[in-house]
Amino acid sequence: MAAGWLAAGQLAHPPRRPLQDYHRDFLSDPAAHGVVLKSFDCADGTPSLVCEPLHGGVLGKRGRVIREQLMQKKVKLPEAGSIIGNVVLVHGRRGRKEDYLLIAERFCAVGFRCILFDLPAHGDNPGETACYGVREAHLPDTVLKEAAAKFGFAPQPAGIMGISMGGAVSIRSAAETDAPWKAAIFVSTFDTLGHVVSHQASQLAGEWPGYVWSRITGWFYRRKTGVDIGDINSIALVRGIQRPVMVAHGTADHVVPAECGRRLYAALPNGIEKRWVEIPGADHDNVLITDFPIYAEMTEWMLRHVPES
Repeated sequence: MAAGWLAAGQLAHPPRRPLQDYHRDFLSDPAAHGVVLKSFDCADGTPSLVCEPLHGGVLGKRGRVIREQLMQKKVKLPEAGSIIGNVVLVHGRRGRKEDYLLIAERFCAVGFRCILFDLPAHGDNPGETACYGVREAHLPDTVLKEAAAKFGFAPQPAGIMGISMGGAVSIRSAAETDAPWKAAIFVSTFDTLGHVVSHQASQLAGEWPGYVWSRITGWFYRRKTGVDIGDINSIALVRGIQRPVMVAHGTADHVVPAECGRRLYAALPNGIEKRWVEIPGADHDNVLITDFPIYAEMTEWMLRHVPES
């Protein structure tokens, strides 16, 4: 029982990750990364950042690399420093918006304005409970609209990208009938949270004890949040997405097995453009930092689908 209570607490109230030194380095000199940063809080207190390409075509190291990779792929690029659309980036469990600054640097280098924000129970968000999209699905759209109104830019066209828990939030956002996203990318995310909890419990305790542990965890999670863990079901939602989707997953992911990503991809409607990308040898925590050129794949996807034709 105690183990289930502790596991449910980790799900509902994960330890908040403090700012890291590399976050502070980026925040202190965004121009060195070829971007301009603007911070604001949404009306509900959600801390957010807008990251825009630096005027004049000045690029940081990562920006130069991603443009070179895309040029080698014969991808047509906008002029460096220009803005052709927006991308909202949604962090994972125990993450924070600043974790996405280096990701934003790459998207900015190819012409996107990036909007980053802290999910409830993460970073500096005043919310205390993580519900994996059940209560957060509105936030990406809200943050985009409030940022556009505050800083005077057009909210469209826009795409969305989320990792792990952020992928679950992004899936719910993209599945809404009035979703503003022209395209979406889901990285290392799960089909159902219950499947992931059961997998991890079984890995630690064995199949039958793990099953019992996962059931107890789900019961305590509902007690803590008022949300049934069975309702955190991305695979039931992706069937309703009507926009281009890329699903990417590491082949060695021990937290969210690659089969979870494959099931999500298989459940996407046949009538949309979709793409499955396997990242060889990548685990959950290093999925974006292997030798595989995942940023070239993701930025090309957004360049193809987000800008107005």
